[in-house]
Amino acid sequence: MDDGLRVTDRWTVSAAELRERFSRSSGPGGQGVNTTDSRVELSFDLAGTTSLPPVLRERALERLAGRLVDGVLTIAASEHRAQLANREAARERLAALLRDAVAPPPPPRRPTRPSRGAKERRLADKKRQSQRKRDRRADGD
Repeated sequence: MDDGLRVTDRWTVSAAELRERFSRSSGPGGQGVNTTDSRVELSFDLAGTTSLPPVLRERALERLAGRLVDGVLTIAASEHRAQLANREAARERLAALLRDAVAPPPPPRRPTRPSRGAKERRLADKKRQSQRKRDRRADGD
């Protein structure tokens, strides 16, 4: 666990670049919830990292701009009672977020037009529906 965070096959964030803070969590836990610091905040300085090539870092900064505070990405996990489980959850969530952020953009969409047959079927369906509604009317307006 202290060997860092594996994001992709080629990219691992070292443990030195991750900062963990612990605090008291709300939710289930009975009396123990008042005494144990099970909530985890995991922070990663995305703007200052050296473990990522500049091109990918810029892409990640652009995609995660709304979640960053001074270039730092913070993930909070408090859904488990145990601190260790919350640490794992935060690390998995951070890895997934970073993986999505550095993924290459999808290929551009090629615009297409409906085929002649599709247009004809659509118009035929509209005619059939309008005839059905016309037939339901009480008097022939």
